Amino acid sequence: MDGVPVHLLGGMQAAMAFLIWGVFPLMFKQVENIAALEVLAHRIIWALVFVMLLLAVRGRLGTLKEIFIENRKTLYMLLLSALFVSVNWLVFIWAVANEKVIEASLGYFINPLFNVLLGVKFLGERLRLVQWTAVAIALTGVLVLIFSHGIVPWVALALALTFGLYGLIRKQTKIGPVTGLAIETLLLFPVAVGYILFLFSYGDESFITGEPSARFWLVFVGIMTTIPLMLFAAGARKIRLSTLGIITYIGPTVQFLIAVYLFGEIFTQAYQVAFTAIWIALAIYAFDLYRHERQIVVAEVV
Repeated sequence: MDGVPVHLLGGMQAAMAFLIWGVFPLMFKQVENIAALEVLAHRIIWALVFVMLLLAVRGRLGTLKEIFIENRKTLYMLLLSALFVSVNWLVFIWAVANEKVIEASLGYFINPLFNVLLGVKFLGERLRLVQWTAVAIALTGVLVLIFSHGIVPWVALALALTFGLYGLIRKQTKIGPVTGLAIETLLLFPVAVGYILFLFSYGDESFITGEPSARFWLVFVGIMTTIPLMLFAAGARKIRLSTLGIITYIGPTVQFLIAVYLFGEIFTQAYQVAFTAIWIALAIYAFDLYRHERQIVVAEVV
């Protein structure tokens, strides 16, 4: 896009990525009558087909061969990340089909704060007092849900945990997002195909025997797995971390609005208290991130 400042273009690309992730519930709602495991299997298969075509067009298929043959450590780490992301996808698909999108959005709201704790535990990072305060406020919101509803919001916690661990592992691999997704889906492909063949042998498979609309959506969600990832990768390199941190909340915000205003999920009083606490925590976290980054920039200039 000629004439568009680099940082503005990056912001637009990142925002579009999170907007697409935000409307994912609308896509998965179209296949809510299909078992979550079958939807997951098709998502893996069609994401692999699309990402392999992309790599072929770019002439980068050789990169996969190098990793499989020469870099076993990276391969094992990507196998682990593939397991985490597949569980994350499965929980989200199940959540949409079972009217748990509010809780799913909660998981992605608390994910940035969960990432902070993972950084402390596994990367030796140290938190500032303001960051600890944000984490404590968010934890209070989650505890309100637990004590008010009498159940643990496992969908939210599972999504935050699996996506956080997925990001932690991918941070260590130094592999591009598209190449990484190709390897992850390639590793999951045998299991996905095996499951589809198992269903087909019992006449319980939805792609061939189901409606044409079901076939379209099963393929479409696989393709859309890759596109926002590419937009995010392109945009994240062009904008500041604090800007990216704010843009991140577009996804769960859109999911939350869809759950309440389109799907009619009930936003209970306990959820209202919990979300308010978490939104306050995120505002504190984002402000601290912005202030800290500004201090670094000023120090570098001086």
